[in-house]
Amino acid sequence: MHFGDRLAAAVAARESQIVLGLDPDPQKLWPEAVAAATGDTPVARAASAVAAHCVAAIDAAGPACVAIKPQHACFERLGADGQVALRRTVEHAQAAGLIVLSDAKRGDIDVSAKAYAQALLGATPTPFGDVEGLGADAITANPYLGADTLAPLIAIARERGRGVIVLVRTSNPGAAELQDQRLETGETVWERVAGIVALLGAESLGPDSGLADVGAVTGATVPEHLVRLRELMPHTPFLLPGVGAQGGRVEDLAPAFAPGRAAGLVTASRGIVNAYDQAGGTPAAAARAEAERLRALAWSLGG
Repeated sequence: MHFGDRLAAAVAARESQIVLGLDPDPQKLWPEAVAAATGDTPVARAASAVAAHCVAAIDAAGPACVAIKPQHACFERLGADGQVALRRTVEHAQAAGLIVLSDAKRGDIDVSAKAYAQALLGATPTPFGDVEGLGADAITANPYLGADTLAPLIAIARERGRGVIVLVRTSNPGAAELQDQRLETGETVWERVAGIVALLGAESLGPDSGLADVGAVTGATVPEHLVRLRELMPHTPFLLPGVGAQGGRVEDLAPAFAPGRAAGLVTASRGIVNAYDQAGGTPAAAARAEAERLRALAWSLGG
């Protein structure tokens, strides 16, 4: 099934555009996850606790979400045990009916890009048989080595009915230092990247949804750009990070949903997982309530 159609079907079925960001900090895990840790070494116990934390967050907030977005760096710092925790998180989310958006931000020359795509979205052929990768449904990608480095990612994603989500205008404050700079043509860097993403996505639109299988990261912290971004990328699913802890507001994101509700995916990480810091109560109950609040708010904007 085309990734755009699969995304639209999932959004409609779950009545949610919320993506649960999972950026596990070993020093700030839910207490029950720490208590459940097992293993013979500190790294094994830490990774076990990270996995338990992510599983618990998915169980709590997942019913109000359509996808998860695991931040790979937060797992990779725990080495091989962290990779096991990541795989457990992905498998648990998919078993719960959630789409998995791997926030790996890969970007390299074509040979490396192909290897990244095989590792996360596809399979690696070997003399001993194909070795399946992580099995994510989509991967975030850095475009700053050029469109040719995105091509292998997109090719393997399309073979598997998966997606690639390209950084266009990100949510961090320093994004303006590069992405807002103007080129000789008068367009900003992010406008040039948006044009590339639109062209790549136009090669494959979902027959039912009209959405592309190449998405764009468009930060919720810069909502003033959303109208222009949507003009440049009319069929592109937007991944909208920055809601909550980074200051983005769901109420400002309506232009993202112009092609339909599934065209905008609202990401919240610490705002959901750490909601108990402000709301009190158990971490699970606070996360569930905050995810549902965001879901209802985003859904009310229509599409």
